[in-house]
Amino acid sequence: MLDTCVTPFRVWVNDLDVLLHMNNGRYLTVLDPARVDLMMRSGLWKQLKAKGWYPVVTLETIGFHRSLELGDHYNVETRVIGWDEKHIFIEQGFVRDDAQVALAVVRARFLKRSGGVVTTAELLQLSGVTQPSPALPEWVARWSEAEGGMAFPSSA
Repeated sequence: MLDTCVTPFRVWVNDLDVLLHMNNGRYLTVLDPARVDLMMRSGLWKQLKAKGWYPVVTLETIGFHRSLELGDHYNVETRVIGWDEKHIFIEQGFVRDDAQVALAVVRARFLKRSGGVVTTAELLQLSGVTQPSPALPEWVARWSEAEGGMAFPSSA
């Protein structure tokens, strides 16, 4: 679960905007299946489904460095960068030919179909993660706190 998951994609006609490069909103749409890929490859997805737990995004941001154009092959590299009592923080980078195209950070939490919130402790136990959270980049901690998240220590 804490390894980087590399998910391949390709830019199709329906991904393009009027300037013929990938639409900014499409990047955020692509992040969803890449996160599911991480959960499936780690074996967590099946366990989540059995418990009736599901992820929801509570906050996300993205920065763009280059364009993707029709036919481009690219990967989304997804990795968990930390957590608190309620949220999991995920970094997702778009990479084409070993160059970063865009970088997103997503804050997510898990809910129970029966009602209620899955604590991070419950999620970590299910996934077999026993280590403490790595220290989040300071800007991520400030960003989350400013948007109603929790204050984070500067080191784990």
